[in-house]
Amino acid sequence: MKPKFKTVQAWDQAQLLMQPIFIRLVDNIRKKLEDSTWKGTYVEKQHPVPGYELTLTRSQESYTFNLWEMCYRICFRNYQSTHADNTPIEVEIDTDLFDAETGEVDWNKIEDKTKIIVDEVFATLPSL
Repeated sequence: MKPKFKTVQAWDQAQLLMQPIFIRLVDNIRKKLEDSTWKGTYVEKQHPVPGYELTLTRSQESYTFNLWEMCYRICFRNYQSTHADNTPIEVEIDTDLFDAETGEVDWNKIEDKTKIIVDEVFATLPSL
């Protein structure tokens, strides 16, 4: 679900964060797959919202994850995709992902939070 921003500043901050988050997300998934029995494939989707999906497969098992939703979990605080009635929830930028002194994107903090999200996704998968 497309997030709803409270302010223009929040939109601008998300614009700064999303590319680094996406890069770290794909790289962390790659690293996780190297030591896993799961195979990952990416598919570009156009509907209902353009984006990418990751499908993890092993034998007859298959699980699909929306990469934008994963990015949103990293970019925003306490992200939920929708209200019960399917309307977008206003999001709050995780400002901890910016360096407090310079205001620049903090790649180390993005890396740390991304690892947590990727580990959570893989933890939901059944073990052998």
